[in-house]
Amino acid sequence: MAEFVLVAGAWLGSWAWDEVVPPLRAAGHGAHPLTLSGLAERREEPAGQQTHVRDIVDEVERRDLRDVVLVGHSYSGIPVGQAAERIGDRLTRVIFVDSEVPVDGGSFASGWWQGQAAFEAQIADNDGYWAPVGAADFDGQGLTDEQIARLVDGFTPHPGATLTEPAVLSRPLGELPATYVKCLLDGPEPNETVAKLLTSDHWRLVTMATGHWPMLSQPAELARILLAEAA
Repeated sequence: MAEFVLVAGAWLGSWAWDEVVPPLRAAGHGAHPLTLSGLAERREEPAGQQTHVRDIVDEVERRDLRDVVLVGHSYSGIPVGQAAERIGDRLTRVIFVDSEVPVDGGSFASGWWQGQAAFEAQIADNDGYWAPVGAADFDGQGLTDEQIARLVDGFTPHPGATLTEPAVLSRPLGELPATYVKCLLDGPEPNETVAKLLTSDHWRLVTMATGHWPMLSQPAELARILLAEAA
C-alpha cells in the first residue's frame, strides 16, 4: 500500500484534489491532500519557502507514513522536491505534475519567464502576495466553465516569500526516484531543467493530453497515472 501525499500548486488548497483522492483510496492506498501554510483554510499562517518544505515533512512524520509517494503540482514541486530528500527511506517515489522543480539556491521567482525582477515587482505591488489569475487565463487548458469557476472561486493570494526564498538541496535531484507528468496543452515539452533531469535513469516522463490543472480537468486519468507510477 502506498501513502500518497498530494500538494497542489500556487493559490490552491487541499480541496483541489477532491476528485483524485477517492480512486486512490478505492484502490487500497492512503491519500493525504495537504494545504500549505498561508493558503486556503491556512491563509492566516505566515509562510516562507522552507515553511512549505516543513509542512510536507511534518505531514509525513506526524502520520508516521511509510511507502510515501509525494505528489507536487505546479509551484509545489519546489517544496515537494526538497521534502522528498528529507524523508529518507520513507520515500517510494516523487511525482511532479506539470510542476516546477527545485534548483539549489534558486527560487520560483528566479526562473520566471519575464525575469526575477519583474516577478518580484508583481509581489511588491500586491502587498507581498502573488495575485491569482482570472478566468481568461484558463483558455486552452481543457477546463469546462464550471471547473474554471471552481478554481477562481477557490484561489487565495499566494504568499510571496515562498516564491522568492531559495531552495536548499543536499543531493542531486536526479538521484531521487521520480516521475514527471507533462500536461501537453500547457506546452509540448518540459523546461530545460526538467529535460536534463529526465536523462537520469531514476526519472521517467509521462504525458497527459490536458492542461495545467489535471486534477480538475482529468482527475480519473491523473489518479490512474499516480497509481501506475506508485506501482
